[in-house]
Amino acid sequence: MLNFAINVAREAGHLLVQRLGVAKITNKGDINLVTEADIAAENLIIERIRSYYPQHGILAEESGEAILVGGKRSEWKWIIDPLDGTTNYAHGYPCFCVSIALEQAGVLEIGVVYDPMRDEMFAAERGHGATLNDRKIRVSEIDELSRSMLCTGFPYNVRERRDFARDFTNFTMYAQAVRRDGSAALDLAYVACGRFDGFWEDGLSPWDVAAGALLISEAGGKVTNFKDEPVDIYNEQFLATNGLLHDVMMRLLTR
Repeated sequence: MLNFAINVAREAGHLLVQRLGVAKITNKGDINLVTEADIAAENLIIERIRSYYPQHGILAEESGEAILVGGKRSEWKWIIDPLDGTTNYAHGYPCFCVSIALEQAGVLEIGVVYDPMRDEMFAAERGHGATLNDRKIRVSEIDELSRSMLCTGFPYNVRERRDFARDFTNFTMYAQAVRRDGSAALDLAYVACGRFDGFWEDGLSPWDVAAGALLISEAGGKVTNFKDEPVDIYNEQFLATNGLLHDVMMRLLTR
């Protein structure tokens, strides 16, 4: 099933690249966008899953709504984000990806994140480690916040989240650098391969983090909520690190 997920992610990614700059854009909120490419890529992924695994459930984000397609009695569930980084995509900023994960009875089994602009395929299977283009990856060994490069995201309702500015300021003051690239799934993949040392965000959806959570765990990192409780992809709070920075980042988040 991992190879299936890899092939489907690559196929959806190529579709996104083909439509970059020409896909029609509509609004599904004040600042939240959807493009024809989102919908086309999602339809492609759902069609492939239905063809090969018709009994499986599919959790997807269609036109801004969470939907569960089929598989009501199945313990298997695909969690897909056909285009993570839609705003970037709509503006022609080449930072976006396809994210596909597979859950069995609530346990993440497979996760892939594909960046079609760089042709980078991040993949993980529970108990078998994580890879980037078939090469094993590991989280970084940075153990001091002052030497770390962190990443975060701005939730669509950032104006309603009073703690965001505080947390962003704290990490900016203590870390070597903080980035905001606009694609949570890619950010998590970068933590898994050691490009980033830590990531935090409040306001995420399961399709944003499912694949990335498994990538980081299989690459030797740690993922929890802000209270150091085991990761729950259905919890909006998400803290992911190389493990060495987890405690200090959590302390700043709970000040």
